[in-house]
Amino acid sequence: MPDGAQEKEQTRPRGPKHVAVIMDGNGRWAQSRGRPRLFGHHAGAKRVREIVEACPDLGVKYLTVFAFSTENWKRTQTEVAGLMSLFRRYITKEARALCDEGVRVRFIGDRVRLDDKLTSLMDELEQMTAHNDRVHLTIAINYGSRDEVSRAIKRLAEDVASGQLFPEDVTETTLTRYLDTHVLPDPDLVIRTSGEARISNFLLWQSAYAEYEFIDTLWPDFTRDVFTGLVGSYGKRERRFGAVNL
Repeated sequence: MPDGAQEKEQTRPRGPKHVAVIMDGNGRWAQSRGRPRLFGHHAGAKRVREIVEACPDLGVKYLTVFAFSTENWKRTQTEVAGLMSLFRRYITKEARALCDEGVRVRFIGDRVRLDDKLTSLMDELEQMTAHNDRVHLTIAINYGSRDEVSRAIKRLAEDVASGQLFPEDVTETTLTRYLDTHVLPDPDLVIRTSGEARISNFLLWQSAYAEYEFIDTLWPDFTRDVFTGLVGSYGKRERRFGAVNL
């Protein structure tokens, strides 16, 4: 194999280890069927299980899903209350199955605004699945990347002020340790469903070199086959990280 071809082969990924998903389109999916938006959110929650189950066969070790953003509080009180109820129901219903299937669950985002019942369930699920390692499922609730970075910088500044950290020692790696995702690798592939081509304040720091896929499929229609196709397409891309292959 010529040197250039060999180098190109080395930069082509075999498959994404960490996939992040902006699960968009639940409301539109429901409304197109003459149903309330919450009907779509319930359908979308069921879809998460299918995608989690597909991960091991596809070599995906980490799956991060965007469930509720810091901006989603602007939605109607009915929809927000319904989503919070859905999160509680999802955790209660799926906890045992996730644990039995070797899924480790983590939650990222600011929990201060969430109700005590929900945060208690989140804590319990994290503890219940802490020993699992087959798939790492991270669920972003009340998450916004700017909010995450702001909270991280505040904690970093507190450590500088207390003398635990020197300003001259602060690097990109230092800040990464203060992020909600500090125990996770950066995403290799970020998928957004529903035809919108924006990243909506999701994993901005972590996705600096991620590959993106914006697809028209609404989240409740996002099947295992669609996921498999996107993971396969990722393997055909070249990742140069700023370098040039000659």
